Amino acid sequence: MPITDWLRSQPPESDRPGPDSHERIGIRIEIVVVLVVTFGLSGLSAAISLLESALAAGGLGDQSVALNQTASSISFIDLLYQLLRVLRLCGWAALGLYLLWRSGVGPRLVGLAKPVLRGDVVPGLGLAALIGLPGLALYLVAHALGLNVAIVASGLQDHWWRLPVLVLAAIANAVAEEVLVVGYLITRLRRLGWSDNASLAASSLLRGSYHLYQGLGGGIGNVVMGLVFGRFWQRTNRLWPLLIAHATIDVVAYIGYTLLHGHLAWLP
Repeated sequence: MPITDWLRSQPPESDRPGPDSHERIGIRIEIVVVLVVTFGLSGLSAAISLLESALAAGGLGDQSVALNQTASSISFIDLLYQLLRVLRLCGWAALGLYLLWRSGVGPRLVGLAKPVLRGDVVPGLGLAALIGLPGLALYLVAHALGLNVAIVASGLQDHWWRLPVLVLAAIANAVAEEVLVVGYLITRLRRLGWSDNASLAASSLLRGSYHLYQGLGGGIGNVVMGLVFGRFWQRTNRLWPLLIAHATIDVVAYIGYTLLHGHLAWLP
């Protein structure tokens, strides 16, 4: 049965039996545990990083942060570390999907049915353009105003595997963030009785929190991204466009920085 038909066949939320007190406690504990081992802890770490950058000499504008950093001077070992990071992010996403499945919500029901060109790929590329271009402008303005650190989108050395690994990292970031922060978190908050607006706000603030290491501009920009992505998912129940959009944005950022840095004067 298509997901849209399944959704239409379900009774209104108000007519469904709500969770009892035991289930509510279990869901709350589950959410806390998931966030502690994934993006919640990343958010706290990013806030500390922001404070450190702000207190450093010169403030945020004179600081830089490297994404996809080199982990070893030995090429083969560095490659293994990068692949482990990709695997860890995929594991986070799998954890969210597994917990949803255990609660009776399979991947299809959060929008991971078979992807289609017109329903998923085209909207995904549209979302990438809608978020990516203004996001780049916001980053440049925030950095010029001293509200953002300079982001080194790729800190990897010039190994033969650098570009493929950057693409894998972009995909892993997209999968982990959109599955956990949108599909998993909003679904579980909805089960607790949170409204669409409240669960959307929580999801968006979480997304902004773990990007605070970039500065205030990065945090605010990702809150806006979370609002757009989360509302799109709430209205369409399609998660593939978010995965495609996020992966596209990160691939362009990582590969673009690698190829263009040092050749464009306006790129920090």
